[in-house]
Formats: sequence, C-alpha cells, structure tokens
Amino acid sequence: MSSWTPAEMADQSGRTFIVTGANSGIGLGAARELASAGAQVVLAVRDTAKGKAAASELTRNAEVRELDLANLASVRGFAEDLDHEIDVLVNNAGVMATPHRTTADGFELQFGTNHLGHFALTGLLLPRIKERVVTVSSGAHRMGRIKFDDLNSERSYQRWLAYGQSKLANLLFMYELQRRLTAAGSSVRSMAAHPGWAATGLQSHTESFQDRIMGLANRLWAQSEDQGAWPTLYAATAPDLPGGAYVGPDGWFEQRGNPKIVGSSGSARDEENARRLWEVSEELTDVHYDFAVATGPD
Repeated sequence: MSSWTPAEMADQSGRTFIVTGANSGIGLGAARELASAGAQVVLAVRDTAKGKAAASELTRNAEVRELDLANLASVRGFAEDLDHEIDVLVNNAGVMATPHRTTADGFELQFGTNHLGHFALTGLLLPRIKERVVTVSSGAHRMGRIKFDDLNSERSYQRWLAYGQSKLANLLFMYELQRRLTAAGSSVRSMAAHPGWAATGLQSHTESFQDRIMGLANRLWAQSEDQGAWPTLYAATAPDLPGGAYVGPDGWFEQRGNPKIVGSSGSARDEENARRLWEVSEELTDVHYDFAVATGPD
C-alpha cells in the first residue's frame, strides 16, 4: 500500500497548471491543492460564473478562462487567447453516461467532450507545454471498445458503453502521445490518472433512476472529491514519475485509497488502435500535432 498524500507535494511556486473542468469535483480538488502549494492555476471551465465562484475558494494564484470542450471553436479560442507557457496541462473535464446528445460539431457528447476536445486542446497547446500532460481516465475504460465504424453512436447508443469508449480513448491517446513525444526526443511526458470512486457531481447527469442509485453509493462508499483528486495530483507533480504512467487509488478494486501506478487493459495498450484513433482524431478535429516544437525546456 502506498501512503502519498498532497502534504508530500513539493512547493509548486513559479509553475503554471491548466486544469479543465476545475469549477467542481476532482478538478476543483486538484486546483485547490495546487494553488495552496504555490502554483499558478488556470481554471478552464465552460461556465465562467461557476469558475469564478470556485476560484474564490482557492488561496491565491487562480485565473478563470472559458473553455467548452464540446465546441472546437471554443477550444481553438482558448488556445489562441492563452499568452503564456504552461508547465502542466491536466485534461480533467468530462461527462458520464448522459442521454444521447451531440456536441456543437456533431460528435457524440461523451466521445466528443472527453476525448476529442482534450485531443484538440493538447495539440494546440503542446508547443507551450514545458513538462507534462495528465489525462484523467477511469476504471470504466475496461468496458470500452473503440467502434471505428460508429464512433458517434449513430447506429445505436448505450450510455455506459459510450462512456467506456471515451475513457478507453483517453488512455489510447495518453500512451500514443508518450510514444510520439519519445520519438521526437521531447522531454515532455504524457501520463494518466483515474480517481476511483469519488463523490462528485459527475454521477448526477444520467437523467434517469441511476442518479439516485449513484447518489446513494456516493454517501455510503465513495471517497471525497478531494481524495479523488490525489491520483491526478500525484501524476501532475511527482518528480520522478515516468512518461506513460497510469495512476489510480491503491485500495480494493482501485476504488479508493492513496495514489500509485496501476495497470490498464490490454485494449488500452493496443498500439495499432492507438495509431488509428490518433489519425481519426486529427481528421475529425483538424488539429495536427507539431512534435518538432514539443521539446520541453532547454
């Protein structure tokens, strides 16, 4: 069993973090700890009023910027307006098990938000990222399958399978990004984390009886949103963590506990599917990565 907690996190003064979806849940938990450790934190949020309310909880060094990951124009605007370098990008925002909906660009909401939005954001910001990219996945990636012939669930939609596909896509992206960074000779690292079961608002948007069931499970079993952020914080700040690391809780079935490096499914490590998903994602988002400039600090 590991014992890491945010109390062991080094001073983060002088470093800048972007955390998507930082107005609530584990995103806010991560932003709060990073700011307390001295970091400059950019809260990248869809609702800036909620973002400003969240920023008021942080001790200092908080900046709120609008970002709607379900709208590629918003993603591009966010990247264009950002005028400074970033040490760490935390791809945290997400939606889970929603009714069938589409993004502004016509993608299935979960795949479009959880994967394509973050794929585009990372690619647009990569020339300014100095140290690492952390992508938040889920244990639900194990039930995922990339349906290349129906990525947007136009033929059939099952909300949990669509969620699993988006979280599997997060891990395929993380590993492929690391392979491409390594091939380019970059010192930037790509890694991922999952929170286990944390009591957040993520479980209240199925618009079905499942909201009540998950709400009860939150009260009886889940860890807090702050502890749910620990794997993300460990992945974002542990100095010797290697690229390609996947961090989750150390407890029973990785549902709760202290962060440690954990395993992922064989599907998440399928290099051919990762390459194919990358190419499809570039085509769908029209974002093409420039690894020639993604070299990290001099």
